[in-house]
Amino acid sequence: MEYLWATLLVVLNAVWLATVVAGLPGLWLMVAGAIALEWWRGNPQDIFSTGVLVTIVALAAAAEIAEFVTGMVGSKKAGGTRWGSVGALIGGVIGAVVASFAIPIPLVGTLIGACGGAAIGAAALELATGRNVGESAKSGVGAGVGTFAGRVIKLAVGALIWLIITVAVYWP
Repeated sequence: MEYLWATLLVVLNAVWLATVVAGLPGLWLMVAGAIALEWWRGNPQDIFSTGVLVTIVALAAAAEIAEFVTGMVGSKKAGGTRWGSVGALIGGVIGAVVASFAIPIPLVGTLIGACGGAAIGAAALELATGRNVGESAKSGVGAGVGTFAGRVIKLAVGALIWLIITVAVYWP
């Protein structure tokens, strides 16, 4: 029965990992699943050690921060202002939601929307604050690339979390 629960957790965590591409909180769902299984078993540290749980929480938090910051940093590195960073954040969220429905390819549409929305949002707010078209476009491209990099980083860290949980659940 233990291997059944372990296998269910591993498979469910693979699904949660895939949702990271769409910007959903897949890492936290993976962490919650591990903590819930440990709690449900009723014997503390029967499956996961405290070190494993602390490690996956720390990795999830670091990945969230990296994803949050990369679009804004991309805009800044491309010469954008604070307004470009704000536009990247707002545009990324709106773009992800809109493209999820407009581009009906699971996860791909959301990723395209998040990157494109960040680019458009950054460029739009740069233009609105008086920057020229060239500077605004450069800031927008930086925001789009930064948003993509953030998702890739978060996905890589998510794969590491998945691996840590998988190893720990089968080989305590």
